[in-house]
Amino acid sequence: MPDDAIQPQPAEPGVSQAVVRAARRRRAMLVGAVVLAAFALWELCTTFVAYTSDAYVRSDLISIAPQVTGRIISVPIQDNQTVHRGDLLVAIDPEPFQLAFNAAQASLRQAAAQTAADQDSLHVFDAQRQVAGAALTYAQQTIGRVQTLETDSVASRAQLDEANETLRRTTGNVAVADGALAKAQQMLAADAAAQARAEAELALAQWRLDRTKIFAPADGTINNLTLRVGDMARDSEPLIGIVDAHARRIIANYKQYFIPSFVVGGTAWVWLDSHPWHFYRGHIAGVGRGISRSPETQTLLPYVAPTTDWIRLQRRFPVTVDLADQPPDLHLLMGADARVLIFP
Repeated sequence: MPDDAIQPQPAEPGVSQAVVRAARRRRAMLVGAVVLAAFALWELCTTFVAYTSDAYVRSDLISIAPQVTGRIISVPIQDNQTVHRGDLLVAIDPEPFQLAFNAAQASLRQAAAQTAADQDSLHVFDAQRQVAGAALTYAQQTIGRVQTLETDSVASRAQLDEANETLRRTTGNVAVADGALAKAQQMLAADAAAQARAEAELALAQWRLDRTKIFAPADGTINNLTLRVGDMARDSEPLIGIVDAHARRIIANYKQYFIPSFVVGGTAWVWLDSHPWHFYRGHIAGVGRGISRSPETQTLLPYVAPTTDWIRLQRRFPVTVDLADQPPDLHLLMGADARVLIFP
């Protein structure tokens, strides 16, 4: 039998192309089905599970700024030291403030002495006014009697003229006494104002003297301390930062389609990158109701970047989560990364 008799016959070109096209359709359908199944699985998962890795630990950073200007003479704290409310943080040289307090105290004593002296003068002028008033009353009564007697020809015209002169003189004395009394009252009012001003200046001097020592307003940890003895403390310029020990919470930025399903008080589970392999139970303390769409705009609304690297994400809103039953050995680091899982 010849060799070419057993050679396989080549397939028809139309049949091989149909098989290839069918295989391609099957692969495309399979890929589409896988993508559709993955999308359905993702939608199903996100319906019952809200997860974000865009979360971090936040605390209140208390900025400690002096209320007076002066040279620092003592810094009895160290960087990263734990402090408690009322602990001494910084002492400013009190000498110039003590001198100002002493001067204000002396001014107050002077104003009080002047007030006492003018009060005595007022009593004297008041007594003189009473004497002048009594003399005027007596002169008025006298002229009445003399006029009656003069009508009955018992008193002379000279006696009537003398009574009139006495009346005019006593009337003038009363007017002078009234003027002196009014002036003494005005002086006393001015003294009262001067004394009140001296008291206010003394209180201000005392307030400034008290502010030469700065105490911790809350429990927390000293952060990034660079202050040294001899530095100049300036009014309203921050010197020390304290990370508040009782204000730590988790800020989780969630995509906007999760937000309507969140309820304040709902349970959340937190994974801390600083304490991995453990979920901590928490509850939703608040849900942000607005964000800023521009990072340049100075506003009270938070700005959440809509991109991660080069991928643009949906707008996200901050959700505040407080940890429940926080272990005493759990040290939350402000700014540390976290991941949050919520079952809406």
